[in-house]
Amino acid sequence: MNKKSLLSNFYIALEAVLANQVRSLLTALGIIFGVAAVIAMLAIGNGAQNEILEQIELVGVNNIIVQPNIEQVEQKLGESDDEDKKKFSPGLKLLDVESIENTIPGVKKLSPEILLETYIIKNGIRRSSKLVGVEPAYFEVANFELLDGEMFNEKQLRLGMPVCIIGKGIASKFFPRENPIGQQIKVGNQWLKVIGVLKERFISEKAINNLGIRDYNMDVYTPIQTVLIRYINRDLVTGSGLKKSFGSSIQIFGGFRGMISISGGGNDSSNDKPKNYHQIDRLVVQVEESAKLNPTADVLARMLERRHYGVVDFEITIPELLLKQQQRTQNIFNIVLAAIAAISLLVGGIGIMNIMLASVMERIKEIGLRLAIGAKSSDIVMQFLFEAVMISITGGIVGVILGIGLAYAVSNLADFPTAISFTSIVISFGVAATVGLIFGITPARRAASQDPITSLRHE
Repeated sequence: MNKKSLLSNFYIALEAVLANQVRSLLTALGIIFGVAAVIAMLAIGNGAQNEILEQIELVGVNNIIVQPNIEQVEQKLGESDDEDKKKFSPGLKLLDVESIENTIPGVKKLSPEILLETYIIKNGIRRSSKLVGVEPAYFEVANFELLDGEMFNEKQLRLGMPVCIIGKGIASKFFPRENPIGQQIKVGNQWLKVIGVLKERFISEKAINNLGIRDYNMDVYTPIQTVLIRYINRDLVTGSGLKKSFGSSIQIFGGFRGMISISGGGNDSSNDKPKNYHQIDRLVVQVEESAKLNPTADVLARMLERRHYGVVDFEITIPELLLKQQQRTQNIFNIVLAAIAAISLLVGGIGIMNIMLASVMERIKEIGLRLAIGAKSSDIVMQFLFEAVMISITGGIVGVILGIGLAYAVSNLADFPTAISFTSIVISFGVAATVGLIFGITPARRAASQDPITSLRHE
């Protein structure tokens, strides 16, 4: 079949499609909705996958997170909840970190944190913020990068010097027109020197809620010893702690700040509220291999329980495993979505075949006339194939536009992340054209097999 014959058959097919626009539109509806469903559903699935990968990046790779519980009460039925029946625990502290480092194998990095709710004052502006006492390992574990300045040095860490690294949001808020490096900023009741600024990190509200993380861009980071020396050290013995432990009159002379005097016997309403006795507020343990996450977490739990005298005043989570489980669930969900969309395309293809078969029956006289004046069977086959493919391709184009629109609508109206990939567009469009070709073969062959004499006599 030469090029001229192909063009002639194409024009005849185009005239037939345009002459029956309503029928062609109804035939293409299955393809339109099938392609739109493929693109929209894959965009939703890709968006969810990307969000999970971003969350894994936020929590770091191969991390175990240990967080303290401020109050744990454990008793048998029938027992009273008197203070003297509560077990004593020293809480989560830096000595635990040292013990983990020296005892548990396969630990790559340890990152203890102390988190304080405080405020920042600069140029007459006061804003609530969080002061985070960290060690340099924190920035590696959490995948932070410096935008400007330098990291804490050994002397600053050892002496607890008044220095800090600020988030990009803090830099934009308090230093909009100047370089913050070397500037002083008041955090709480202490002046800290800014030595570095972190790169901005974009965190979705869903990630903040799911992972219990915060907006890192508005945090101030300082050496952990700086917090312990200049702000608070909950590991130090205090008068309220002694009063809670002994419940009687105690006098201590020559303490850290002179004499501490405690009078027992009174009712102090402040004691009713649980107080945080843990020295550190969070500990991230990074292991070398993902396979060691669960075994290391088990050993870590047993060791901390022993060091805390049998009191489980901490909780251990492995965010990466939780997110990977969520990712596997999402993969299954994506497969189901793709299968539903594929069924839609299949139904669209069957619709094309049915309408084309009906079209053959309607146009038997036309087919007989073409055969009678010299058209070959291959010409009839190509004509009907062109019609089927033309309908499916047009439906595919409309479906692509509709699918992209649906994906954007879901993203904007439902506040759900979507990610449209070029691959999904190409695949869905290619499948639409293939469906038209495959399901157009049977009607085309049936049309070509008509007897010219019988076809001309057909009413």
